[in-house]
Amino acid sequence: MRYKRVTATSHLLRYTLRLNAVCLQRENDLSMQFGILGSGSWATALAKILTDNGHRINWWVRNNDIIKHIRLRRHNPHYLSTAYFDNNLLQLSDNVDEVVASSDVIVLTVPSAYITDALKNVNPALLKGKKIVSAVKGILPDANLLLNEYLAASFEVEMKDYFAVMGPCHAEEVAAEKLSYLTFSGWDEEKTAEIAAHFQSEYINVKVNHDIIGVQYAAVLKNIYALGAGIAHGLDYGDNFLSVYIANAANEMTVFLQKLIEKHIDPETAPINYSTSVYLGDLLVTCYSLHSRNRMFGNMIGKGYSVKAAILELNMVAEGYNASKCIYKTNQQVQAEIPIARTIYEILWEQKTAEEGFKQIEQLLV
Repeated sequence: MRYKRVTATSHLLRYTLRLNAVCLQRENDLSMQFGILGSGSWATALAKILTDNGHRINWWVRNNDIIKHIRLRRHNPHYLSTAYFDNNLLQLSDNVDEVVASSDVIVLTVPSAYITDALKNVNPALLKGKKIVSAVKGILPDANLLLNEYLAASFEVEMKDYFAVMGPCHAEEVAAEKLSYLTFSGWDEEKTAEIAAHFQSEYINVKVNHDIIGVQYAAVLKNIYALGAGIAHGLDYGDNFLSVYIANAANEMTVFLQKLIEKHIDPETAPINYSTSVYLGDLLVTCYSLHSRNRMFGNMIGKGYSVKAAILELNMVAEGYNASKCIYKTNQQVQAEIPIARTIYEILWEQKTAEEGFKQIEQLLV
C-alpha cells in the first residue's frame, strides 16, 4: 500500500505561516468542539490544555465513579490529581456515541491495545466528516495496524481528516505547566495548523509536520528503545553505555523510517529532519526520563522480573511491549536493519535472557 501526500517544497514554512495566522484568531474563535476519548494521564493533560485555553470540551470517561469524582472534586482521582478543571467547561459522559456526536474534533487517547474495544460500539455514521486526532503512541496489536489504517477499514475515516499529536511531552510536566513542545502532523496543512493552534498556550508550544505515517512509527519505535534503555539500567550498565545505545537506536530508527518511505510513501515530498523533537527529542526523553513507563517496565525486566510480573507491578500500559512484536512483524515487509529492536523483541517474546540479549547489543554498537 502506497500512501500519497500533498507535495510541496516549502511545507514547513507554509505550516508556520498558517499556524501564526490561526493563533492570532484563536482567542476569538472557540467554536470548534473538541471531544476527548479516554481518561488516563495523557487524556487528562490534553483536557487541561484545552480548558485552560477556554474551550468547552466533551469528555468520554468509561467509569461513572470517575465522572462523579471530577464533577465533585474537579480533578481526575487516578491521574494528574494536581490538574484542576473548571467544571463549566466540561461535558462529561460515559456514552461514547454522545461525545462523538457532539464534537467536531475527536482526540483519541486510549492505549493502542484497547482502541478497538473502546470504539466497538461507535456508530460509524457519527464519525463521518469528523476530524480525528490520534494521541496514541502505538500500533493496534491484534491487527498490527496503525490507528489511521484501522479507522479507514472500520469507519471509512479518510486520511485528510486524520491527524496525530506527538512529541517529547510528559503529562506530569503539562500538569505542572512546565514549558512543553507538541507536534501536530497531518496531510491537510491548513487544517493541521488550525487544530494545533487551539493547543498553543503559555506552557505549550506547538509545531507542525506533514510526516503523518513516519511520526506514528517513530513514536512506536522510541517506546521499544526506551524499554531497552530500562533493561540496560536494570542490568547495571552505566551512562556511557546508555548514551552509545541511544545514539545507535536513533540511527536505527532513521534507517527504518527511511526504508518505510521507500516502500510505502510517495517519495515526492518535502525532506524530513529526523533530528527534530518529534523524532529524536521524543526518543531521548522516553529513554532518559524517570516518568517513562517503558523505561520503568524495561528496568524491571533487567532486574529479573518476568514480563507478566512487570505488567502486574507497573499497573500501567507500557506501549513498547506490544510494539516490539508489532514492529518485528511489520519489518518483515519493510526489511530494514533494526537489530536492537529485534533483540528487545526476542527478550520480551522469545525467552531470550536480558543478559544474553544485551551481550549481543554490545557488539552492535558503534
